[in-house]
Amino acid sequence: MDIRSLQKPLKEQYRNDPNTSKITIRAKGGQTDAPIACSVDIGRAIYQAEAHSGVGGAGAGACSGDLLLGALAACAQITCQMVAAAMGIPTERIVVTVEGDLDLRGTLGISKDVPVGFESIHLHFDVVAPKATPEQLRALQEKTEQYCVVMQTLKQPPSLQTKWAGHD
Repeated sequence: MDIRSLQKPLKEQYRNDPNTSKITIRAKGGQTDAPIACSVDIGRAIYQAEAHSGVGGAGAGACSGDLLLGALAACAQITCQMVAAAMGIPTERIVVTVEGDLDLRGTLGISKDVPVGFESIHLHFDVVAPKATPEQLRALQEKTEQYCVVMQTLKQPPSLQTKWAGHD
């Protein structure tokens, strides 16, 4: 697949009319019969999510932390693949593994000294590209990290607003 040819008309369109490059991505949670589960509608698919077993969930479905790390893994994986293809770097394998460390005492309100949420997130890129030069591999790493939307969002969080409706 020729990534450059695929993206060329999009880049031209966005350069000529920057407003067409601005999108909004939406995800909507929906209530289920159990307070420990929900549905997540992203417009093209509906996923089931549930609380982690460490906070009372059944442990059979994806928790929100899994979905966050999964989004990072997917974004890093696809970005790395696309950058390698665009740069003409022949790869035999690209596998991205993401792990996040958190202490559940924070989310359960057991300890005020423990943060709610991930304390650290680790990405491991397993790239097998025996014909690539060290310079190509350095550029692949640099561009992958630079253009991975989810990674950059986590590194430099956007402003976040909440709005509550349905109560006085």
